[in-house]
Amino acid sequence: MRKQLFITVAALLLSLGASAQSQPQVKTNDGVLEGVNESGIKVFKGVPFAAPPVGEFRWKAPQPVQKWEGVRKADDFGPNPMQENVFGDMMFGTKKMSEDCLYLNIWTPAKTMDEKLPVFIYFNGGGLMAGSGSEPRYAGLSLARRGIVAITANYREGIFGFFAHPQLSKETSYKGSGNYGFMDQAAAIKWVKENIAAFGGDPDKITIMGESAGSMSVCALMASPLSKNLINQAMASSGSILGLKNVLSLADAEKAGVEQAKKMGYKNIKDLRALPAEQLMKLAAVKSVPMYNIDGYFFTEQPSETYAKNEQAQVPCLIGNNSSEMVPAFILQGKPATIENLKPVVEKVFNISADKLLPMYGIHTDADIMKLPGYQLAGDIFIAYSTWKWTDELRKHASQPVYRYIYCHPRPDMVMKDKEAGLAGGVQEKKNDAPAAPKIPGAIHSADIEYEMGNLSTNPVFAWNADDYAVSDIFESYYANFIKTGNPNGLGLPEWTPINGKDVAPVMQIDVNTYQKADPQMENRYQTIDEAVNAAKNTASKVKK
Repeated sequence: MRKQLFITVAALLLSLGASAQSQPQVKTNDGVLEGVNESGIKVFKGVPFAAPPVGEFRWKAPQPVQKWEGVRKADDFGPNPMQENVFGDMMFGTKKMSEDCLYLNIWTPAKTMDEKLPVFIYFNGGGLMAGSGSEPRYAGLSLARRGIVAITANYREGIFGFFAHPQLSKETSYKGSGNYGFMDQAAAIKWVKENIAAFGGDPDKITIMGESAGSMSVCALMASPLSKNLINQAMASSGSILGLKNVLSLADAEKAGVEQAKKMGYKNIKDLRALPAEQLMKLAAVKSVPMYNIDGYFFTEQPSETYAKNEQAQVPCLIGNNSSEMVPAFILQGKPATIENLKPVVEKVFNISADKLLPMYGIHTDADIMKLPGYQLAGDIFIAYSTWKWTDELRKHASQPVYRYIYCHPRPDMVMKDKEAGLAGGVQEKKNDAPAAPKIPGAIHSADIEYEMGNLSTNPVFAWNADDYAVSDIFESYYANFIKTGNPNGLGLPEWTPINGKDVAPVMQIDVNTYQKADPQMENRYQTIDEAVNAAKNTASKVKK
């Protein structure tokens, strides 16, 4: 009996030892990482790509990773970036939050770790003030099962990532400040470039991607001298840094930083650096898109100039937006949905006669505002026009193929009737006296994420059905093909042609019935808006001079 017990215990210990040894290990330039095996996909979470940006490193460009001895566990997400609860419906993979947030997460299907698989890096949305690479909707497991090394990466947000001040500018060799969140993204790409071969990835096949603020980031990274030579392909959904206004000058950003510091009760950067992260976050109360600027380092000129000169990264691009990005109530600011209330908004934003523009959307009566035309107008004001502007610059100048889409599929009904959908993709409490939300006639902002990433199952909020899974399969297949080859086309998918050099660009309409079409009416509307916006920019520039 004792002998049998001894054999059993020994076998158990050997089994546990073998199990421990079976966890994947990878040697990076900074040290050895040990991840976890998820049914054939090796996952490494909480991988540092820069030193913690704390203490004296607050409001400095990201510093190199501190090397470590021994084996570092990489089985849990690093902390989310510091952020207030801006979008009450965001869902995270960890509850931890810290200024020490510069970590990335890797899902690799590699078996021998020398396969040279295509690499995909996702930068989260959230207005540059919220969000995290730990969000389940961004998880790379599904793409990894398609033969891709998928990565999510954090970056500093809000006051921690985007804050310029003359005292900070004096500290730098380039005499500028701000844009630290963008610099973090560039540092993440650089780390991946230098280390991803150890995870079975190809450092010369890196595709960057983002949605909303992440899409703005991709637009910025393609223009920046810090990153444009590190990437091989780009994908983006809903947003760019081109559009209604120019990027702030350093002087204007510094002035805004001085005012912000004064509102917080401080004049000296040394004192601000000494504040605990939680206290600084609460004092700053950043609940709008933070300011980024022409700092002379990440941006050396207006990104619009870089794109106009065709000096951005020359890489294949796949870029689009959703069909109903924003609800009309967003632009009406609580006023009734009437044409009379809409006119001053349109004229202020686009510098154009509302009587001329509204019919171009198909808005002729008050009733049209709460239909698809009203959602398209609200979406253009919010983010869709800036997305079009980016693709239009690439259409005119880019040497590599550019593919454009509009994602049209509306989400299904929610599972929980006492909740309501929020802007960030999850749910929030529904107020008892709140009227029933109108049915959205298309895809609202951020509704595409779970579909394109193959991650419907990570979001239990919506009653996903067969159509949703069919659309997700189409969308993710286009993504996977593009990441692997720079071309979204493949067997069983509708043919997708690039927009380069075409006056009326063919746009893929992604839905249950996916097809490509040229839309002269939409193109004419955008060109009309663009002329008016450019005229307003030129006038503002002359006045400033």
